Amino acid sequence: MKEQEYVIKDIDSFELKDIFDCGQCFRWNEQKDKSYTGVFKNNVVNVKKEKNKVIFNGICEKNIKETIEDYFDLNRDYEKIKKQLANIDKYMKTSIQYGKGIRILNQDLWEMIISFIISANNNIPRIKGIIERLAKEFGNEIIYRGKKYYTFPTAEQLKDVTVEEYRKLGLGFRDIRLYETTKMIVEKKIDIKEMKKNPNTIEVREELLTLSGVGPKVADCILLFSDLKRFEVFPIDVWVRRVMNDLYIKKEDETKVSKKQIEQIAKEKFGTLAGLAQQYLFYWRRGA
Repeated sequence: MKEQEYVIKDIDSFELKDIFDCGQCFRWNEQKDKSYTGVFKNNVVNVKKEKNKVIFNGICEKNIKETIEDYFDLNRDYEKIKKQLANIDKYMKTSIQYGKGIRILNQDLWEMIISFIISANNNIPRIKGIIERLAKEFGNEIIYRGKKYYTFPTAEQLKDVTVEEYRKLGLGFRDIRLYETTKMIVEKKIDIKEMKKNPNTIEVREELLTLSGVGPKVADCILLFSDLKRFEVFPIDVWVRRVMNDLYIKKEDETKVSKKQIEQIAKEKFGTLAGLAQQYLFYWRRGA
């Protein structure tokens, strides 16, 4: 595969740090020149922002323009979404100003299932390290600008991997969960292709929750950050609980705030854009 390039001028709602550091992805890394290089599906892409231009260069399985437009969700009007959310209250307005360049990536469902199982009770540097070791061990090699990159392994590539092999990669208690979930998907006990066709988010969520290592928060992250693209879900972690309590609930002890209470407020305030509201609030609270 040859290198391809695609350049976009005057694009709104597109800041590299906001997109890649907001907690939605684990395979993008900042370079010395402030660009980011990442691997997704069978593609390795470098993204650089220069004044009013965004330059995409990489090795892509298909046409780079189509690949980029799909993955970076470029056909969605984020300016319209931000205006709608900013009108809700001053907190949303402030958080959107802070994370104005966020876009929710269209990431592969299988990769997101495994990545967010790995993310449970884990920190981002460690998650990234585990995923890179997994890709290097079982994925396919791609050479880009003289450097080796590795695709995220498919379910088929992981079907014969043992719990012990996962353990050697530093997965800890998650090793058995990866093993069991891969087995369920390879054996079609859960059909992820059919899952994508189901418009009922509640049903898809219930199905995800049957996978080993997938609890409510992980299921919601998969729903929001994968190509399932369910913007109405509202993943809740310690940061989201904290910001929702500080802004809207105001209990002295934030640990006493129930998930149900947070979800109810999110539904009432943000409706079908709850997942995007969550990203702005999470990114703002964690970074400001």
